[in-house]
Amino acid sequence: MSTPTIPRRSWAQRYHVKGIGWTVLMLVLLVASAQMTGVNVGMFFSNLGQFTNLLVRMSNPAWDYTTVIIQPLLETIQMAILGTTIGAAFAIPFAVLSASNLIHNRWLRGLTRLFLDLVRTLPDLLLAAIFVAIFGIGSTAGVVTLAIFSFGMVSKLFYEVIETIDMGPLEALESVGATKITIIWYAVLPQILNQFISYFLYTLEINVRASTVLGYLGAGGIGVFLQRSLNEFNYNQTAVIILATLVVVLVIDGVSNHLRRVLL
Repeated sequence: MSTPTIPRRSWAQRYHVKGIGWTVLMLVLLVASAQMTGVNVGMFFSNLGQFTNLLVRMSNPAWDYTTVIIQPLLETIQMAILGTTIGAAFAIPFAVLSASNLIHNRWLRGLTRLFLDLVRTLPDLLLAAIFVAIFGIGSTAGVVTLAIFSFGMVSKLFYEVIETIDMGPLEALESVGATKITIIWYAVLPQILNQFISYFLYTLEINVRASTVLGYLGAGGIGVFLQRSLNEFNYNQTAVIILATLVVVLVIDGVSNHLRRVLL
């Protein structure tokens, strides 16, 4: 009985030349990028004292300010929910039109994806500035901005999930002459519903944080109060706003994790 031969590793495999080479290349690119963009790493460490000083000034939150920010915080949550829901609703048909396993017309699929790429190209701050100029200062501009942002994000995630579904149920319905809408309703949506809910809640969590920043441009929500506290150097009020936003994000994350355990 012959003894099985153990395959010998090459010199490059024994000394992990490939991994080390990629690591060195990434470090070289990182250093070169820092030099080209004028990033001064030493400045970060030299100004570290100012950062700690800011944290110390925020370490004593003004808890009585909580009653002031409850209403704008609720407005921020409402903006995020409305924007995410509207954007996700519009994303569903566009995601279907972008899926290569459902739409075989390359021109239609390509144009739809091009449109989605254009939507994702626009930064949310630019959209907020445009809609504040159109609708004026208030939550309307924020909701429209978050809806467009959610539309671009969810549509891409959604059609990528659609392209990974099991094609067996679709082929079975096609063989009995089912319409395209029937196939999507009974064979596509049941397979992607759990992932869609997960992506929806993830986008909602992002929009809660984004709506805080959009308030700087007058798009409503708690961001207006955040800007005011920073401009007036009331960092104890800033700490309350940050902690309140953190609580909302943690609640959304908890709900998302619970729904994943229930649905998956």
